[in-house]
This record gives sequence, C-alpha cells and structure tokens, in this order.
Amino acid sequence: MKINTALILCAGYGKRLNPLTKKIPKPLLELNHITMLENSINLIENLGLKKILINTFYLKDQIKKFIRQKKFKCNIKVIDEGKDILNTGGGVLNMINHSRDKDFLIINPDTLWRNENILEIKEMEKIYFSKSAKNILLIVKKNLSFDKDLTGDFNLKKNLISKNHKNEFIYTGCQIINKKIFLNFQVQNFSISEIWNILLKKNKLYGFESLNKFYHITNLKVFKKLKDL
Repeated sequence: MKINTALILCAGYGKRLNPLTKKIPKPLLELNHITMLENSINLIENLGLKKILINTFYLKDQIKKFIRQKKFKCNIKVIDEGKDILNTGGGVLNMINHSRDKDFLIINPDTLWRNENILEIKEMEKIYFSKSAKNILLIVKKNLSFDKDLTGDFNLKKNLISKNHKNEFIYTGCQIINKKIFLNFQVQNFSISEIWNILLKKNKLYGFESLNKFYHITNLKVFKKLKDL
C-alpha cells in the first residue's frame, strides 16, 4: 500500500459491553482466543503498513502494557488523549498531529477483521488515490451484517456516498482519510461524522463496497453470540 501509517481507535468506554468493560477496555476483549486490538494490528501488518498510532483514554495503562508485552513487528506508538476524552474526530486529529504523513488508514477494533478484508482495503486505497479523495469509507450492505439490528448509514453509487430514507449500507469501521480535511478543526471532543457531513454536502464523501460478512461487536448480546460461533 502507498499509505504508511494506520490509526486504531481505542479510547472509548465501551459502555454497551458492561459489565465486561468495567475492568477491561473493549479493544482487549477476546474473540477466538485473540483480542480485538491484536486482530486489528494483524490486519494492518498483513496489509504491509509499518507504523501504527493508537489512541487511549479509558483504562489506558492496560492497553499500553499489552502493546509493550506483545512486541509486534510494526512500529506502534500509543497516543494519550489527556484529561478529557476526544471522541472519534478529536481522537483522530490528535493522532495525526503526531505524524508527518498526509494519508492514514483508520481501523475500528470493534469489527472482527479477517484476511478477506485485505484485498478490498487495498482496492479501496486505489480508488482513494485515483479520485484524489480526502476521505473514503469501507461500507457493506445491511444483509451482510451479523447483527441484524444495525440500521443503514449510507447509500452508494459509483463510489460516491449519499444519505436518504433508504440507507442500505453500514459503515464497517475502516476508512482512509487525508489530514487536510481537519484544517478548520481543533483537538477537542467532536465526532468524525462532522467531517463526513461536510463532505456529503459537497458530494465528495467516497465509499467502497465490502462484499464480506460484517461482524461488529455492537453490544454484550452480539458479543456473546460471536463467542458461541
């Protein structure tokens, strides 16, 4: 891949997975004898990226200890959010301020990533650079979601995302983003959806369709079902 650096979002409280997340941060919960965080790091390493930035806030010392002990191949740097949690947008901006790169792959460890995702992420990157995009999201049709309670977020036509009453596609938790779209933002608590909404209005939010089954740890009920697979 042309992109050198990936970001993994690990700062959240994971309240929908209480009581499990009372003592363990959500990225360190295990499925198939591997933590969700390690599953995400493996995906990134298999994509060929060399650098990873991870943001932390809630139970951050456990995540830092996990990274130290595992000794992954990638160069991994943990970025502390400070005294206040920054949400997805603020967290991403805080991380990219620690890098000289311009383009970043962003991974949400709430999704159970598999080898089948590798090829489509590489294809998504090709679209991103060919369109000179500033943001592209990996999205999937609702019927491929393991969690049937998830509602759609977007529509997709010719790699352009839109929204209306149909919204047949769900965001998978993987995107590529360019740091230029944060020019008018400061490091504070805001959602990445604010960026998406600005691009949607300009008809410049791009998407790439995943054709693989989508496993997302939405809540405790879904997590337990995935544990039983």
